[in-house]
Amino acid sequence: MNTENWIHKIKLLLLAYFRLRSQRGPPSLVKRFSYKEIKKATDGFRRVINNSSQGASYKAKFHNGRVATVKEFKLLDEDDHSFYREVQLLARLHHRHVITLYGFSSGAKRFLVFEDMEKGSLKEHLSDPLKTPLNWRTRLQIAIGIAAAVEYLHFFCDPPIHHVSISSSTVMLDENLIPKISDISLLGDHVTFPTSSHCSKDCTGQGCKNVIFQLGLVILELVTGQSSDKGGVDLVQWVQEPLFPRSIHKMIDPDLGNNYDPRELNGLLNVASLCITSVDKPRIYLPQILWYLQKKIGMTRR
Repeated sequence: MNTENWIHKIKLLLLAYFRLRSQRGPPSLVKRFSYKEIKKATDGFRRVINNSSQGASYKAKFHNGRVATVKEFKLLDEDDHSFYREVQLLARLHHRHVITLYGFSSGAKRFLVFEDMEKGSLKEHLSDPLKTPLNWRTRLQIAIGIAAAVEYLHFFCDPPIHHVSISSSTVMLDENLIPKISDISLLGDHVTFPTSSHCSKDCTGQGCKNVIFQLGLVILELVTGQSSDKGGVDLVQWVQEPLFPRSIHKMIDPDLGNNYDPRELNGLLNVASLCITSVDKPRIYLPQILWYLQKKIGMTRR
């Protein structure tokens, strides 16, 4: 074996070693916070944003002035290796419409530190009468942003991410009302670190169908201003009724008044209907959704 081949072989071995090491040890792509830092930044865990079965979320302000959201990672059956794997893969996500991971904290309690979403959740803006109503253009941009994020996670991440929860509660808005998906999990996926660049073209699995259905529900919420927290049964039934086109004017969010484009409204509802009915048999696919929203409705992302 000549010198050039030896050098190439050594490089491959070193690459494999460091990749294995990166999977086993604490992630190096983001900051590691101590428990003391997390406790101080959340004012002793008193700045609670919300509570769920997966753990509480807190508003945090760190010593350098950075404001963030701290989420408790409460899956106790997961070992440190699984937690580090989750953190490292979340840290690799870079998209305008996917929430950014700043760091983590491990030990007796585990936390994930995300960017702060100043305007809160989409649900708050659709249901809270004290919030300034979202105009039609902003609602269209939110639908496009969510679709773009899901396409990125499914087709342009390596490995692809299929376990995403999309609802008006998990779509967060920044100070400019730019939407970002906040509930992404890798623990349900079969995750391995990539050895070469690839992207999954499979969009026929149940995970993909569920995401498409959820996207359809959020679009209906954007149009109607109504919540689908209880499974969206009423909205789903409405969009599947034979006389659905005749009742559209009765279901439009009153906050919109007449300030919307009827052509864009019909296009948006057409996408939602196709998403809702794609659970049993696919009628629309993720790339088609984004294309339709951007091209056929005539919208482009800002």
